[in-house]
Amino acid sequence: MAEINGENKVTVLPISQATSATFTDLYIKNTSLFFIENGTKRAEYSSGAELVGQAGDVMVFPPDSIVTMENRTWSGKDYRAIGVAFEHELVEKVFPDRLPKDIAQQAQIISPSPEEREHMLNVIKATLADTSLPKPVLEHRLLEPLVWLKAMGVKLSPLTDNSPLGKVRALIETDLTHPWRSKEVADHFAMSEATMRRWLAQSGGSFSKILSNTRLEKGLTLLQTTEYSISAIALDCGFKTPSHFSESFKTRFGIQPKFLRSPGK
Repeated sequence: MAEINGENKVTVLPISQATSATFTDLYIKNTSLFFIENGTKRAEYSSGAELVGQAGDVMVFPPDSIVTMENRTWSGKDYRAIGVAFEHELVEKVFPDRLPKDIAQQAQIISPSPEEREHMLNVIKATLADTSLPKPVLEHRLLEPLVWLKAMGVKLSPLTDNSPLGKVRALIETDLTHPWRSKEVADHFAMSEATMRRWLAQSGGSFSKILSNTRLEKGLTLLQTTEYSISAIALDCGFKTPSHFSESFKTRFGIQPKFLRSPGK
């Protein structure tokens, strides 16, 4: 990760998944790129819009959106991709113009040449690895991949304001192991619990559902991008026992956590 003014601006994560699976209603916090290396990724929205990316493609997801994703393995090999997430401040420097909501919230696919794809990834990785760069140079270099996206026809829009869902999830993510309660969160946002319920209804969810989904989706990310044990992931995400995590994960996603990993991992 790269930091500017103490904040993480770009995150790069290698993603691996041993079994084809569909994950419904995932929340995308930041502008996210998926450089698909093996297998396919399908994105579906509640509107019925659907996109499918193949190996070699780059799928671009806008921030503060909800999408169903299906990752499919191919030719007996794990699904693999490189995920890159950009904080809003960087994206707005390259994409300052507001877009209509129906355009701004849709995923997009580009098919760069192997050389273009490798260059974008190398710029990001080399910049993150160089801890000697002063802040202005660091930020400038991190903008280059976004400029490439714009030149390839990608359309992104500045984030006007996080949704209620985004704001509550951001608070929960500060400490997933904390025993969050509705009243505590309502107090944090200076509102009554009844007002918060109406506020969250704008995003179509209850507090308990948002809390559970935030923890489970973090668990999904850790399963796909780290070698942490399932027991460690369960505890890090606020579940009291690994079995509780596994049961909740299967209820939410229809698959047990262990099946997302290759044997021995």
